[in-house]
Amino acid sequence: MIKKNIALATGLLLMGSTASFAQSLADAKKAIDAEQYQKATSMLKTLVANQPKVGDNYFNLGKVYLLTDDIDSARAAFTNGTTAEPKNALNYVGLGQADLIDNNATNAKTNFDKAISFKAKDYATYLAIGRAYIDQKNVDYAQALPNLQKADELDSKDKDPETFLALADFYAMQRKNTEAYPMYLRALDINPNLYRANVQIGKMYKDAFAFPEAEAEIKKVIAADPNYGPAYRELAETQMQWSFADPKNGEAKRTEALENMRKYLDLTDKSFDSRLRYAQFLVYASDFATLEKEVATLNAPDANNPKTFVVIRMRGYSAVENKNYEQGIKYMNELFGRTQDAARIIGSDYLYLGRAQQNLGQDSLAFINIAKAVKLDSTKVDALAEIGKKFYEAKNFPKSAEVYSKVVNANSKDPNIAMNYYYLGASHYFAYAFDVRDNKNPTKDALVKADTAFSNLIRLAPDYETAHLFRARINKNLDNAETPIGLAVPFYSKYIELVTVSKPEKAAASKTGLVEAYNYLGAFYANTDKEKAKEFFNKTLALDPQNALALDNLKYLAGPATPAKKTPIKK
Repeated sequence: MIKKNIALATGLLLMGSTASFAQSLADAKKAIDAEQYQKATSMLKTLVANQPKVGDNYFNLGKVYLLTDDIDSARAAFTNGTTAEPKNALNYVGLGQADLIDNNATNAKTNFDKAISFKAKDYATYLAIGRAYIDQKNVDYAQALPNLQKADELDSKDKDPETFLALADFYAMQRKNTEAYPMYLRALDINPNLYRANVQIGKMYKDAFAFPEAEAEIKKVIAADPNYGPAYRELAETQMQWSFADPKNGEAKRTEALENMRKYLDLTDKSFDSRLRYAQFLVYASDFATLEKEVATLNAPDANNPKTFVVIRMRGYSAVENKNYEQGIKYMNELFGRTQDAARIIGSDYLYLGRAQQNLGQDSLAFINIAKAVKLDSTKVDALAEIGKKFYEAKNFPKSAEVYSKVVNANSKDPNIAMNYYYLGASHYFAYAFDVRDNKNPTKDALVKADTAFSNLIRLAPDYETAHLFRARINKNLDNAETPIGLAVPFYSKYIELVTVSKPEKAAASKTGLVEAYNYLGAFYANTDKEKAKEFFNKTLALDPQNALALDNLKYLAGPATPAKKTPIKK
């Protein structure tokens, strides 16, 4: 009896230990789902220490590391898992997922095949493989689907809602909402408390710009469990996107979004990763004042951690946005100094450095860096145009032309392309004119480039009269000074037509240009058609009765053999 009682007591002890272990693993998974990654990591490390032969502990620990972008630690956890329990299939799946993140599909396939060799009849293996293919930046839908379908097939009793959740995510990520929605509902039928499914339905609505429906779906989760953090995060992101789509109520939605994101942060463990996500949301919300304070104390556990790069970037951006330009340059130079992260540099990094330099009057350096930004991201071209405009207003026309040349070549779809052609053409024209004024004997190359720019402008805006006036002036200078062949005639004629016939309301404001055009045409026709010449000079006098050039030429034209006085060419 004593022996039996001892055996019974031992059995109960073991049962209690197993139940405690199972509950602990379940709690760790719950923490992962709640995006409490620091808490989950701590729990799983304890499980690994207490249950060193259980492969699932290592697998879940590795998954947490993958979720926090710590690939090296993830690999170590999965590798230790294969040693601790050699036939645990999931750790090989984990290694395969790490391979996919490192863009090594061949190694990934090898690890996935090995996992299947151990658990070919276990739906969880195929589910994990399918998840590995979709839970990454470069989603491989073609490889994911057959594995998820195989998981569904093997889970014939539909006992695990995660299978349907994965299939739903697979379709939702491709905007196939018709296929995704019933899968989310099937997952919820199995487990009504699977809040992740409701949150994902809300996300699906958000991605379809159905913001009221998205908000309502996510608020269902908050009503059911006010402590489920991911619901507040998705609600914040929905409301922020809604604020951009509805400017009338934008400020109110933006305020709600920031409040809900702070709730999300409070409901997580305020780990480095949670705070990092909050900081990134502040960038999205353009709340740079709060961001600067947040990132000032945000430090990765290890200075060599790749996320340190992101923190430095946000420090630089927020400093520049808050007009702390010298501090911004310091942070951006620190960012560029991280040679191990050189491949992660983006156009915005050069843009912010250039903006800081521009605001400190370092225009030449600003141009160099903003040009690099545009080379990496052509949508940044407006910032480069600002540099060009600054050179133009300072009458540094050669430099302005150099900048605008890069601007128009960078992005032909830029909505400001027409205005950029204007400044490019005007910069070349005035660069030539100033060189003539300063007796530098310039070639006419700048005039040819100016004419090309205004020709492109007219192609985009045929009725823009100023462009025709500039082409007239340019071609007047390109013409033979001694025996002009009238290169400017069609452009002056078109200018006159536009401001007197097509848009007569502009005639009064265009008096100077009309006088210039009438005098040029009068002088051009003086030797071939005196009556036509007189007509043009009289039109000049109708606008400017004391115009000396018109009066002198009419006087000469009145004489029987007196040649007309040629209009002096204006530079």
